[in-house]
Amino acid sequence: MKRKTVQKAIMYSGIGVHKGKNINLRILPAQAGDGIVIKRVDLKENNIIPVSIENVFDLTRGTNVRNEHGAQVYTIEHLMSVLAAYKITDVMIEVDENEIPIGDGSGFHFFELIDIAGVKELDEDIEYIVIKEPIFVRDEGKIVIGLPYPEYRVSYTIDFNHTFLKAQYMDFNVSESEFKEHVSRARTFGFDYDIKYLKENNLALGGSLDNAIVVAKNGVLNEDGLRFENEFVRHKVLDLIGDLKILNRPIKGHIIAIKAGHAINNKFAKELSKLL
Repeated sequence: MKRKTVQKAIMYSGIGVHKGKNINLRILPAQAGDGIVIKRVDLKENNIIPVSIENVFDLTRGTNVRNEHGAQVYTIEHLMSVLAAYKITDVMIEVDENEIPIGDGSGFHFFELIDIAGVKELDEDIEYIVIKEPIFVRDEGKIVIGLPYPEYRVSYTIDFNHTFLKAQYMDFNVSESEFKEHVSRARTFGFDYDIKYLKENNLALGGSLDNAIVVAKNGVLNEDGLRFENEFVRHKVLDLIGDLKILNRPIKGHIIAIKAGHAINNKFAKELSKLL
């Protein structure tokens, strides 16, 4: 596959879900081989953070990266997922805060902006990660499996012990068109009983019903309801694709995830990295 970048610069401003501050973001074209790099323009030095599995840290409530000097950027997974859908391998991402804007809680805002800017094919090739033998990662009931498959396919099952949100399943082949239709608009979600804890610990200060689904005992608190009946598992698929994009390689294989999350996704990515 040919490496790809964006055709022209992209600009976006939006709130950060954790700090609640407004963040300015730019996605800039890059040269073949540059990879995906984040630059903290609010820092005067040591502000370049390559997106790589070696730089991942703190997977509690998102996928976050930092460099050897301690510069950090949080919640990169939604943007990474969109870059994976477009098969973009080389961009410079500039932010003036320590997180990526949350938008409406999905990846659609980034998807639309890249669609408008366009994608440019570069001269160099990039090799696929090809799953030739089964890979299995398990952690306390959470499971991710990789099987041989000629395309990039994801099957995902969620199962919550909750009065409203229980089990959901999704299976699809990852492509730009399928991602746009089935995954890009699925929003992040949380439970009403978590809100107090998050606020008390200075988390989700920018979280609201404008950028997340809040699940209550018998439904969701969002007035407009859900975008899809199974929006929850669709968002989990979006997260998984973004978490595996940390390797910045196209994938050929069938990924099966059961009750997974950022931490086990990262463990699976480490197993995939052994195939490079």
